[in-house]
Amino acid sequence: MALVPCQVLRVAILLSYCSILCNYKAIEMPSHKTYGGSWKFLTFIDLVIQAVFFGICVLTDLSSLLTRGSGNQEQERQLKKLISLRDWMLAVLAFPVGVFVVAVFWIIYAYDREMIYPKLLDNFIPGWLNHGMHTTVLPFILIEMRTSHHQYPSRSSGLTAICTFSVGYILWVCWVHHVTGMWVYPFLEHIGPGARIIFFGSTTILMNFMYLLGEVLNNYIWDTQK
Repeated sequence: MALVPCQVLRVAILLSYCSILCNYKAIEMPSHKTYGGSWKFLTFIDLVIQAVFFGICVLTDLSSLLTRGSGNQEQERQLKKLISLRDWMLAVLAFPVGVFVVAVFWIIYAYDREMIYPKLLDNFIPGWLNHGMHTTVLPFILIEMRTSHHQYPSRSSGLTAICTFSVGYILWVCWVHHVTGMWVYPFLEHIGPGARIIFFGSTTILMNFMYLLGEVLNNYIWDTQK
């Protein structure tokens, strides 16, 4: 028997994401007032994805509790749709985007923090909030994957969806540069057009790898093949 029911964990994680988002939006940062606001940063988009995902998880738990033993076929049908949405969102967005943000941020930060998170930001964003945005995402999503089995979509449709998201965000970053003349991430200012193309292509490939990693990890944890 679990020490803490998974339903309680999901509520706690959802509340933590709501707190992080509220604290982040309350910060008076110059970049928040420029074109695109917070939505030009993948970290913020990921936080919204995680909050929506865990919101769906909590809603699924509540619906399951209300539906249990009712014998209402319509309610059960709606619950199955909700579970399918939850599973799809974890597979296509919550896991690959969340793990990508954590991995890429800390790798670039370790190499040269000025390229991804300039020291100037320490004056605006406290350390705990930085870890809330770039660290705790990983253990939270792993907890969810370990406590509940999720049905992954077909590999072709899943990879198509994550590719669409990746290319869409790259186009959005390029559009912000087109409008403002500045790149969202400082290191993009210091590399040439060819290097940017290679970087964007590499990030798309890495995002696809994260999707496959999530699929393999889910199968390993729950041993679905057996």
